[in-house]
Amino acid sequence: MSDIESYLQKQTSPRGRSAYQKGQSLEQWRSQLRTRIKERLGGFPSVAAELNPVLLERFSCDGYIRERVEITTYAGLRMPIYVLIPNEVSVTNELRPAIVACHGHGYGSREISGMEPDGSPRRGEPGLHKDFAVALVQRGYVVAAPELLGFGDRRLQEDRDAPPGTSSCTKIAAHLLMTGQTLAGHRIYETIRVMDYVITRPEADPSRIGSMGISGGGLVTAFTAALDERCRAAVVSGYASTFHGSILDRNHCLDNYIPGILREAELPDIIGLIAPRPLLIEAGSEDQVFPLQTAKEAFARLTEIYEEAGARGSLDADFFIGAHEISGAKAYDWLKNVL
Repeated sequence: MSDIESYLQKQTSPRGRSAYQKGQSLEQWRSQLRTRIKERLGGFPSVAAELNPVLLERFSCDGYIRERVEITTYAGLRMPIYVLIPNEVSVTNELRPAIVACHGHGYGSREISGMEPDGSPRRGEPGLHKDFAVALVQRGYVVAAPELLGFGDRRLQEDRDAPPGTSSCTKIAAHLLMTGQTLAGHRIYETIRVMDYVITRPEADPSRIGSMGISGGGLVTAFTAALDERCRAAVVSGYASTFHGSILDRNHCLDNYIPGILREAELPDIIGLIAPRPLLIEAGSEDQVFPLQTAKEAFARLTEIYEEAGARGSLDADFFIGAHEISGAKAYDWLKNVL
């Protein structure tokens, strides 16, 4: 190891001032770490902008209705969301649990909602996302699939003619970092606003909101559930790890990096803020982005935190044979049991 690697290792090794200590008051720890995470993310608006939802389109699909709705997240920033509603809801008027489904890197919310980049029905294989928003609505959930900032229809103008999977992450993240803010923080706050919208939907049960996300969407799901207790259950796929074993071990998109976050806590402690609410993590055996080994390290640390919270039964994992991709083999039935 060179002096450079050794120096970096020394700089990033301390566990952080906000790491959970055995015997510490969980409530005090949660309150303190949540406050400090929000600060590291760049802070959230003190007053929420009016949502002002607008229906952009509505289609009848096989077994469900698909709406495209646009809301205000930050003042001056609009976000489109696909809302998938099971057909039987219109017949029974029964309140359904709702899932906020967060896509990872790719071409945005269409990629998890059964569509090609141009909005036409899926023609080929669904890829790592496996159309999991559709899989969820087919199981009876109301699903909200937001277009995360920097992807799909929310790319910079200069990237609109690039291939559909090209993101605007780096430039948006760089601009925000220069103002003391982060792209991760923006995506997390916007997803909190999606929950603000979901609870206004007549089909959704506001007491049964969950979230599921893959890769960069796993970051959004994990942090949003950690900070907002309205999220009653979370499935974090292809993301639960340690910072050391993932984004510090290989080159990643700039949207993953949060200045000073290691001064507070390692990633498993941050995800541990979800305790005692139900949490399931998915990790593939051949995941080269967020490796299985460090996913298991994260799970061991999460087990400690959940045991301290008296909620070991609310923590589960699907360590599956596969790559950096959605599994769903355990997650869909698990969500049914916890929501």
